[in-house]
Amino acid sequence: MASTLAIISSNRIDQRFALLKATGRKALVCYVTAGYPDTDQSLALLRGLEGEGADIIEIGVPFSDPIADGPVIQGSSMRALELGMTFERTLELVSKANVNIPVVMFSYLNPLLAGGQNCLRRAAQAGVDGVLVTDLPLGADPDREAWLGESELAFVRLVAPTTPVARMREISSHGSGFVYLISRLGVTGMQEEISAELAPTVALLRSATQLPICVGFGISNARQAAEVARLADGVVVGSALVQASAAGLTDALALTASLRAALNS
Repeated sequence: MASTLAIISSNRIDQRFALLKATGRKALVCYVTAGYPDTDQSLALLRGLEGEGADIIEIGVPFSDPIADGPVIQGSSMRALELGMTFERTLELVSKANVNIPVVMFSYLNPLLAGGQNCLRRAAQAGVDGVLVTDLPLGADPDREAWLGESELAFVRLVAPTTPVARMREISSHGSGFVYLISRLGVTGMQEEISAELAPTVALLRSATQLPICVGFGISNARQAAEVARLADGVVVGSALVQASAAGLTDALALTASLRAALNS
């Protein structure tokens, strides 16, 4: 199986989705903020997520102006910055964790630009497999998009629920790894119910891309994860995991295990 997947792609994200498809499973994508609640606990969480069934880890690079994030992730980012977490230390954290599942670097554009022209290569050398930039919509900066798209990292693109199908197709054609579909308008954060509009939006996006579709923003418990997994190829859980990690590693890993069980069912 490993050799067959390697022929499909050398990128671990592509390999993971090929394996999931072959085994009839859905991807559990877990977001963590680098350095939160502190560096040691962040490292333990990165290593623990794999054991509890995460398929992909999104590691957030702390940023001083996280406009796309809600209060939970904003708070975690501010705390990590106060404790000295930086872009370079995020890469060190990934390297030290040395997990066997794909890692996607979730960042705003400024930390990447501050990291220098070779920051994407350094990220790949540290063990990062993909990059997602929250504040770089398609066409906003073609030179930067080309820089990201031509790197050895998968370039994961965001699609909003209000995106017309023609633009969905264009966004997807300029990305790789998977498409991150935002489940609702607004910032990251937990919600009580999944939008009734999600199913037709996923179907529309499915008609516009051959990439796997992962849905995030607002998924906070096992019931919601199972509901979304019936529609998409994977679910992204962020704020709920960050909030659980504030209570302790045990809570965060227990939530991860419950999400995995729900997706398996």
